[in-house]
Amino acid sequence: MNKRIMDDDEEDKRWPPWLKPLLKEQFFVHCKLHADSHKSECNMYCLDCMNGPLCSLCLASHNHHRPIQIRRSSYHDVIRVSEIQKHLDISSVQTYIINSAKVVFLNERPQPRPGKGVTNTCQVCDRCLLDSFLFCSLGCKIVGTSKNFDKIHKRRSPEKKVEDSDESQSSSSGSYGRRLSFRPSTPPPTAANYRTAKRRKGIPHRAPTGSVALPI
Repeated sequence: MNKRIMDDDEEDKRWPPWLKPLLKEQFFVHCKLHADSHKSECNMYCLDCMNGPLCSLCLASHNHHRPIQIRRSSYHDVIRVSEIQKHLDISSVQTYIINSAKVVFLNERPQPRPGKGVTNTCQVCDRCLLDSFLFCSLGCKIVGTSKNFDKIHKRRSPEKKVEDSDESQSSSSGSYGRRLSFRPSTPPPTAANYRTAKRRKGIPHRAPTGSVALPI
């Protein structure tokens, strides 16, 4: 569950009244009313009643309501785009294809170490994203578009990223050059050194091409 979702009254008006309660619920638990049934897993939610997760048997008492089904991917709750987009604007939230269906994640999935070459991350939790998206989940969109969102956590501008990347590459190249410059160079063999080495016994002789260290 996204703990950064705020309960500010003014912010709540920007979203459907069922959205924040939905994101705070814990799904895939056993229904207390139908515990003896093999269909008692709670993976449904009623947008009209907003009275917690429901199992399939609970839906009998929600006729003419708007139930939606919550699904699971890698221990995270998702919902199909075909269901949620009827009730909510999910623009700027990255979608995924899971079991041949397009879905969105309900809550954030922090990623402490973005992969190499990543140019775009979620504005809230820094998960790697495709360039056309701003948020990795519905919860992150709520937090990231809030007026109270801490600006420090917002994604840096592309210009700043380019500058940091250039500085990083420059620093890396500089330190690499310094490491090379501090490596002790091996002097070229002289005739005296060669004769001295030849008189020693037990010194393995390598191929000429592999024994010469080029000076830096």
